[in-house]
Amino acid sequence: MYGFINTCLKSLVIEKFGEETWEKLRTLAEVQDTFMTYEIYDDIMTLRLVSEACAMLDVSSEVVLKLFGEYFFSFCKMSGYDTMLRTLGGNLVEFIENLDALHSYLALSYQEMNAPSFRVEKMNDNRMLLHYYSDRKGLYHIVPGIIEAVARDFFDSEVDMTVLNQSEENERTGKKEHVVFLVVQRPNQAQRRAQPSDGQAQVQKEAYKKEVEETMNRLKDRYSSLPACPRKRAPWDIVRSIVRFGQGNFVTEFIPQYPERLWIEEKAFCNAFPFHIVFNKNLQVKQTGVNIQKFVPGLQNMDIRLDEYFSIVHPQVTFNIDSIKKFINSQFVLKTRREMMPECVQQQAMLKLRGQMVWMESLECMVYLCSPKLRSLQELEARGLHLSDIAPHDTTRDLILLNQQRLAEIELSNQLERKKEELRVLSRHLEVEKKKTEVLLYAMLPRHVANQLKEGKKVEAGEFKVCTILFSDVVTFTNICAACEPIQIVHMLNCMYSKFDRLTSVHDVYKVETIGDAYMVVGGVPIPTETHAERVANFALGMRIAAREVTNPITGEPIQIRVGLHTGPVLAGVVGDKMPRYCLFGDTVNTASRMESHGVPDHIHLSPFTYRALEGKGFNIGERGEIEVKGKGLMSTYFLLGNLHATEEQIMGRESDELYRDAPEGRVQSRRVSERPDRIRSARSSDVASEDPNTKSTATHTISGAQPINNQPKSVNSRLCLLL
Repeated sequence: MYGFINTCLKSLVIEKFGEETWEKLRTLAEVQDTFMTYEIYDDIMTLRLVSEACAMLDVSSEVVLKLFGEYFFSFCKMSGYDTMLRTLGGNLVEFIENLDALHSYLALSYQEMNAPSFRVEKMNDNRMLLHYYSDRKGLYHIVPGIIEAVARDFFDSEVDMTVLNQSEENERTGKKEHVVFLVVQRPNQAQRRAQPSDGQAQVQKEAYKKEVEETMNRLKDRYSSLPACPRKRAPWDIVRSIVRFGQGNFVTEFIPQYPERLWIEEKAFCNAFPFHIVFNKNLQVKQTGVNIQKFVPGLQNMDIRLDEYFSIVHPQVTFNIDSIKKFINSQFVLKTRREMMPECVQQQAMLKLRGQMVWMESLECMVYLCSPKLRSLQELEARGLHLSDIAPHDTTRDLILLNQQRLAEIELSNQLERKKEELRVLSRHLEVEKKKTEVLLYAMLPRHVANQLKEGKKVEAGEFKVCTILFSDVVTFTNICAACEPIQIVHMLNCMYSKFDRLTSVHDVYKVETIGDAYMVVGGVPIPTETHAERVANFALGMRIAAREVTNPITGEPIQIRVGLHTGPVLAGVVGDKMPRYCLFGDTVNTASRMESHGVPDHIHLSPFTYRALEGKGFNIGERGEIEVKGKGLMSTYFLLGNLHATEEQIMGRESDELYRDAPEGRVQSRRVSERPDRIRSARSSDVASEDPNTKSTATHTISGAQPINNQPKSVNSRLCLLL
């Protein structure tokens, strides 16, 4: 089948059941998402789609195929075939009788189309027998769907179709299924309701009869005074030839006049119709046109059998007079037999003829009025024909020229469809790559900041009145660096930071940056939240638990970290054009760093401001007392010992229980990508060289007013770790 059929099936599923159903259906049927209109696809693909649709929707194939038939009619109209279908016949019988002719025309564009055939037997009382022939078994349920839709839309009527017989047609050579439908046509319900009652109908009939009589009398008076016509027809005969009285209406009638003898010479007829064949009931050729003799020389021998030189391509019936009579309303396509042609033309493409069969009862002969079946000038040339070989009155000339342009348009359409499909695939791949890029971008900057930069907007610095900042580092990190290979340090930090990054998503805190073993997090920035202190505190407790799962590459024991927290105002904004970073500025950053550098291993050190922010929030906090803080003087600090209202599983995000009453206005993108040193932006300019608070080096931050406590030389391995 052509892609047009599969596209129709796809459109039906999407329109009736949605995109998700189609995606599931095509996945089960193992077919692609897009079909090219003029490309041929295996029938198995379409049958697989129908079979999977029946299983998915839990309905019979009869229901699915009938629904497809109804939709196929609408889809054809939407695809530009509306006028062509509407003008096919004046009633349902004529419409069906001309379907084969329509298929023959469409074969000019869809050359490999293998369409079914239809034959109608008229009966009384608006009934008919519809014979359906098809190579494809089991698809006949499509026919009632199409015919019922046509009757409703074009002829304002309803039909009931019943299968009377289903069999294999033995006399047919190619078609394998023959189904006979009983078709009963009736007016639709609205028309039936509009009919008058018996009493009203009688009154209307009498009034109409009176009007008819008056009209007829006027016509008699008008034509009674006319002189006799040359053919000596009476005036009443003239009236009767124009108007015939019917049951309730005037019916215009045309009565053809035939000559007593045929006024055309035999030679003139054979020249005027250069492609025609007359043969009797035994298929013996009695007369042929001049050009068909030219291309099939054997036809010059009278009384040779037609089936010796030709085979029937369409409709696929056995070559005898009874089968031809049965399909007398169909277009017949005959093809020359290669073995009967002269040797000089046997290598050429065989000539095909397309035309109409007309039975002449008095002569008991059949005349085949035909023309060469050609689609393009290339086919004309391949068969050794010229336009001059076709009669001037034959529209085949115009059809070849018009179809030449049509084929060029089809080829262009195919190219456009292929390009469209390529663009669709590229667009899908681009979307995947775009998402990867966004993931990396959101790992470096807050989501709303990154979106502003993508739109080309300038990101203004913002002042946050209150937030909580956390700094952490690894105890004895300098000693570890001195005793280990750089790759071991990278693996250790990667393992630790990956666990920390997951926790930032659990508690909705923003990871600012890392440098060496230092890890900086803020709560309440860039999305303000009332629970910034609780979030950072729980994150700190989670960090301490997670750090115990990371081993020291020297001792094999769990590593220890030192954590410091401080609460206060900050200024935040994007710094730099290349590798822009979202940085924090203000004394709050300095103080948080001091809490970390003056902390104790495996403890969470709190400033008095953070203590007050957490007071009464269910945290277990111990007082450390007053200590000397560089640049700050004496400060009363505290240790965070635990959360009285949350379990370890909740803090680590292994349980889905909500820990916070409020939620940030927008969720911060978590940092799940392990930090690499080449992506780290320094928030501190010197490494930690000692674990003693008195000799510990604070970092020189990218903030105003930050001063280092001590600038102690770094070890070689520590420098190498930072460079990696």
